[in-house]
Amino acid sequence: MVTVPARVRRARYIAECVPDPELPMLTLADLGVLRDVEVDDDGTVVVSLTPTYSGCPAMAEMRAEVAARLTNAGYGRVRVRTALDPPWTSDWITPNGRRTLAEHGIAPPGPAPRPGPCPVPLTLAPFPARRAVPCPLCGSADTEETSRFGATSCKALWRCRACREPFEYVKEI
Repeated sequence: MVTVPARVRRARYIAECVPDPELPMLTLADLGVLRDVEVDDDGTVVVSLTPTYSGCPAMAEMRAEVAARLTNAGYGRVRVRTALDPPWTSDWITPNGRRTLAEHGIAPPGPAPRPGPCPVPLTLAPFPARRAVPCPLCGSADTEETSRFGATSCKALWRCRACREPFEYVKEI
């Protein structure tokens, strides 16, 4: 068993507690974008974050907030890097993150699509049916997508036909 130094554990805890700027009810850890925290030989704390989407505008704010919190906690040198491999998947959202999304009226994603065999077969047919997205407010499966694009790249807009309320849905990736 590897023993993690207290300095690294504390730095990780600080980074884990940073809220996501677009979904502030979630921490970076709950969203699954916090990949790693380590300390280099020269004492620099290096935090690795993975964006939910390529070009995610929230990444600059995430980097700045992680760096500010670690600096304010007494870590003199901090570097926040972007890790693109492997790419983020909605499967990395923690069970607590999924529960928290639903508690805030945002439908959490289902399982991320799995890549099929290569090469990818091309099917010239209507769009495949999307999975049913249950309403996070009343639980009904009688819902419909109203816009594939929500306030952020990672969300879509849906409406419940049963309770007639609109809600956001975090897309599977």
